[in-house]
Amino acid sequence: MPSYDLCFSAHADVESASFKLLELTPELAELLEEAAKSLTTVTFAIKGRTGEDAVLCTTDKTYSLRSVALSNSVLVVTPPSSGSSISTTSGREPVVIRDELHEILEISPSVPKLHGLISQLRGKEYDESDEVEDNASHSDDAKTDVQASDEELDRGLKERRVLVINGFLRPISKDYLKTLLELVLNLLASLSLRSDNIPLDDLVSSLAQDHEVPRAVSMQLLAWFGDVDEAQGSWTMDVQAVVKEVGIGLMRHHRRDPIRKDAFLAQWKATVGDTFNPSVDLSLLTGNYLVSTAGEQENLVYFPSTELPVDPAQRLADLFRQRTRWTGDDIMPFLSEIAVGPKERDKLLLKYCRVITDPQGVWYTSRTQYTG
Repeated sequence: MPSYDLCFSAHADVESASFKLLELTPELAELLEEAAKSLTTVTFAIKGRTGEDAVLCTTDKTYSLRSVALSNSVLVVTPPSSGSSISTTSGREPVVIRDELHEILEISPSVPKLHGLISQLRGKEYDESDEVEDNASHSDDAKTDVQASDEELDRGLKERRVLVINGFLRPISKDYLKTLLELVLNLLASLSLRSDNIPLDDLVSSLAQDHEVPRAVSMQLLAWFGDVDEAQGSWTMDVQAVVKEVGIGLMRHHRRDPIRKDAFLAQWKATVGDTFNPSVDLSLLTGNYLVSTAGEQENLVYFPSTELPVDPAQRLADLFRQRTRWTGDDIMPFLSEIAVGPKERDKLLLKYCRVITDPQGVWYTSRTQYTG
């Protein structure tokens, strides 16, 4: 085993606390190894403003960071820099101590933290007006500030129906979104078009000329709800996505006014029309409603998971204020936005819930007593 002479860096006072030891997950280690083999670059970004817990982002995933103290200190050493005057009398090769580490950064998969951005965009909804307010969030700022990978941010903006208008982020008004989708469905029916290979220019032009929908808006709308092929001039509609969004738009009117299940389904089918009503299925709205039973009649009430707190304890508290006990199938959709995968959701249930079994099945109840 080779021997070295240790010496301190001449810049130790400047370099102290400038190094961090990061423990990679097997997934990230494999990513770096593959990049080294293929001579490609892997980019990591640490994101977090003052008062926020920092996260590490790759191009497509977000990881939480946690500092863990080491039982033994670790020295960061390097060969002397070129031109250095460091020499030893022993004849052994010198190495320079650059820093001493007492902690390691552990990382674990995390959900993207988009709630802050969505909160900032409240009150800036787009509803047939293309005026941009000076205090709206710029799309480039979002990529820097939001604690999410670029792919997760793009997907999150799409899922939350946020337009990019003149470089600024504008959530589309819920009512206007429902109106636009109904216009699209009516146009397809009037033009006798199927859901695939729809002429793009015909659809966009009809929306612009007959309903004053700007091309910048209609093109983003179509991309949210299908595949836009500008080279071929066609759009293939994601039928389930459109039908689901229309259903959510209808359910939104029943936050405090429950509606009979059969009445809601009939209204939903009538709204999407004969061509698409076979796709109507209440399972599409999972995580957006609750069911209550009065006798043999089932009633639905709007209860969207997207409006629940992002803090796990607060979210579970809100859920148990709505119901004192939940089945696993019923509660899981309301945890998907705050936990990565089934295992993490199971951990939340284990931490905050008790499991009881009765003749009706397995139930989750709260470990804490909540009042309304």
